[in-house]
Amino acid sequence: MEKAIPAVSIIVPVKNEEEALPKLHRELLDVLHHINTEWEIIYVNDGSTDKTGEILESFARDDQRVRVIEFTRNFGHQSALMAGLDYAQGRYVITMDGDGQHPPSLIPEFLKKIAEGFDVVQARRVDEEGISWFKKYTSNLFYNTLNMLSGLQLKSGYSDFRCMTREVVEVIRSLHEHRPFLRGLVYWSGFRVVDIPYTARKRLGGKPKYTPVRMFQFAIDAIFSFSLVPMKLSLFIGAFFLLCAIGEMLYGLSFWIKGRAHELEPGWASIIFIILFVGGCLLIMLGIVGLYVGYIYEEVKHRPIYIVRRVLNDNRGMATRSDPFH
Repeated sequence: MEKAIPAVSIIVPVKNEEEALPKLHRELLDVLHHINTEWEIIYVNDGSTDKTGEILESFARDDQRVRVIEFTRNFGHQSALMAGLDYAQGRYVITMDGDGQHPPSLIPEFLKKIAEGFDVVQARRVDEEGISWFKKYTSNLFYNTLNMLSGLQLKSGYSDFRCMTREVVEVIRSLHEHRPFLRGLVYWSGFRVVDIPYTARKRLGGKPKYTPVRMFQFAIDAIFSFSLVPMKLSLFIGAFFLLCAIGEMLYGLSFWIKGRAHELEPGWASIIFIILFVGGCLLIMLGIVGLYVGYIYEEVKHRPIYIVRRVLNDNRGMATRSDPFH
């Protein structure tokens, strides 16, 4: 007998979440058993080094509707989400984190909004208590900068906790970007989006995986994936210094024209300062251009954004991004 195609797919990327997984899985099952439709849970093991793999195996043994995708190594949170989208079969696809901060109790509300005609239901964190000033400041700075440079309208508090229809998922899967930024891609696609406010819970266990360094890299990937403004900025800065150079030249010529050339000082210190300042600006601009060239280089190599070691309870029989010839 063929297995029924699920109506709802839940995608949960995890890395070293042995403490949080059992509690989160129980909560997911409690919610899904009451939605009165076929479902599947897809856990993506993104290179865990603790007992996360063993726990996921036990979930898959106990329930054929629980699928486990195991990477050969850590490929990153966004790649894990893309892998889940590639394997998901549901008409509606929900993505959420594996640390328990995204409450599964919001799933029925997601599906209710989808039934009202929306294509994407985006959860937005609205609580501010318990969040450090550093996280608040950097989060607001990131979204404000990204929106200003890219033209997107992402709100502070957005995460990868959302529900999407199959049409949205297929569009996202067709893009094949090497450094996908799902929050931006979903809004860039132009589908109808509605927000749902929620209060983030404390982690069910384990430690946060997004260090300041990884958060910075995430922000750089997002900005450079959706905006050419940094590259255009180099043109304006170059034009500004060209005008300054012309102004300095005209200023010096004015002394010669007025016969006051003897009043000019050698200006060794100022010349060195200008050279160093302009040289620093040139290096910054070359770095910006170099980043874009690097992103192009990664794209044209067409390497897969993840490699799967094995899949538990997979019954799809279709190509994925991990296939080298896909």
